[in-house]
Amino acid sequence: MSDEDGQDELVTEEMLWDRIPEVQGEERANTYYELSARIFARGQYDEALALAETARDIFSELGAAAPSEGLAQAYSAIGYNLNQLKRMDEAATAMSKAVAILRENKSPIALELACTLGEWWYSSKNYEKVIETMYECSQEHLVDGNTIGAANDMHLIGCAQRELKNYNEAIICFQEARKMFKLEKEVIHIARCDQKIASCYVEIGEGEKALESARRAIDVFETAHDHQRETFALFEFGKAEILLGKLEDGLSTLDGVLQIIAEDEPKDFEFILDIETRMVAVMRQLGRIDEANEVERRLNSVREALKSDDEPNQDGFLPKVES
Repeated sequence: MSDEDGQDELVTEEMLWDRIPEVQGEERANTYYELSARIFARGQYDEALALAETARDIFSELGAAAPSEGLAQAYSAIGYNLNQLKRMDEAATAMSKAVAILRENKSPIALELACTLGEWWYSSKNYEKVIETMYECSQEHLVDGNTIGAANDMHLIGCAQRELKNYNEAIICFQEARKMFKLEKEVIHIARCDQKIASCYVEIGEGEKALESARRAIDVFETAHDHQRETFALFEFGKAEILLGKLEDGLSTLDGVLQIIAEDEPKDFEFILDIETRMVAVMRQLGRIDEANEVERRLNSVREALKSDDEPNQDGFLPKVES
């Protein structure tokens, strides 16, 4: 950007600030909204949030005279700023109000914002809301003939069901998403579904099915040289081997995963701890008690280093979730 372009932008923003005392009602609200958008683009999210909230308040005061699109835009701006500030619950709540207004007015952008809302509900761990929001999105995408959109929606529903430990329901969702991705020949996305299906089969004790699904995912990711996703698929493969009693094979597979992720920077210690904790359990089953004890001693040192001073002792960590 040239100095002249920057000056034009500065003047334009100054003009918006100067306009505020001169206007009322809808025009005043729109001015605050425009200022919020410009300041958001600069990364000043606290200030942009305050301006978007002011725009929202003015639109709300106008009541029935307020344009619904303007109020929805203000709520969405609040949501985007809260999202950047990592206030996910509040961001999703604000965006849900924008989506409700836009849906009521049959706005074409309602579906796009609803998909964003579903992802935010997931980030805030409100998985029931994810299922509710994304199911509606999937139906709209199917009506529009957007198979990829519907598949992505169903995939996210499956992830939410898995987080709720509804593994059978999650498998159904991932299988539906897989069928739709297959129609569009989205090979990587098909394998993503297979990897998650495998993880669910592990949880319900279906070792053979888990092994089969994980193997398919590994084949695709290896062929595509998608090594990060291949690592997660190998993790599920190793867990399936252990579930089937193939302890030496499972231990070898998990050790291979460990060697791969140990090269990553920064280190994902939670994932490393999860893998090695599983390996310790297998070592004990194989009678390698001294080795298991030594690894466990080392892992306890890592856990202590990761634990906050005000955090209670933990016995372990949840598995890493691949997106």
